[in-house]
Amino acid sequence: MLKWDIEFSHLDAGYGAHRVLSDVSAALPAGKISVILGESGSGKSTLLRHVTGLSRPLGGTVRIGGRDIFALSPAEFRRLRRQTGVLFQDGALLGALNLAKNVALPLSEHLPLPEHLLREAALRVLAMVGLEEFAEYYPNQLSGGMRKRAGLARAIIAEPRILLCDEPTSGLDPVTAARMDELLLAMHAQYPEMTLVVVSHDLAGFRAIAEHVLVIRNGGLIFAGTPESLLGSGEPYLRQFLERRSGDAGQTLHKPMNPRVHSELAKWLAS
Repeated sequence: MLKWDIEFSHLDAGYGAHRVLSDVSAALPAGKISVILGESGSGKSTLLRHVTGLSRPLGGTVRIGGRDIFALSPAEFRRLRRQTGVLFQDGALLGALNLAKNVALPLSEHLPLPEHLLREAALRVLAMVGLEEFAEYYPNQLSGGMRKRAGLARAIIAEPRILLCDEPTSGLDPVTAARMDELLLAMHAQYPEMTLVVVSHDLAGFRAIAEHVLVIRNGGLIFAGTPESLLGSGEPYLRQFLERRSGDAGQTLHKPMNPRVHSELAKWLAS
């Protein structure tokens, strides 16, 4: 399988009049695990939406495997999208389908395969994420971590060249988050040609899996390089981010509650 890199060149992105990303130029290396870090609202997920083609840039280009994806014909774009798997934040499973049928969806929707082969394909990847015995369960019968693992199984069932993961450890306890990181590493070892992009603000996860890192701040790219270079950086904001310091020490909420609201609240609490 050919390896595909992902390149952003002077990318501007936003929604209507709201600019989210400005002049982002970077490359995510083929066959590596790249992690995109940044505060909430910094533009990380917007960057991912442009890789999938769900949003068009306001300016600049997005290239996958050297091809400008927004200059492709509709047929060429569809072929490229088939080579991209996505793990959504909440797993995005369909509540009316059991786990096996959820995971098989990328195949059942597009391939004329009999039911037994679809199920076999689903069980193969469910086994990879440790969920084979839950094939008949429905999403509401599973924990959040299990739903995310099932979402990962669905994302890789077609063995895509690119796998995009949007906050794969968000909402998980530390032990379950560590298991997800280990699963991503094991999966990448199984498919070493795959280019894997993880959007995250999980610093422990970044240290565990990243081979390349981008840091986004206020819609701009402020770092691109190896994890070692990031961890060794002396740039003040990067140190603040890595050390989990808000920079707001000593700030308080100065404006007191309205006296009438305070009085009525006190009466209600005492009643």
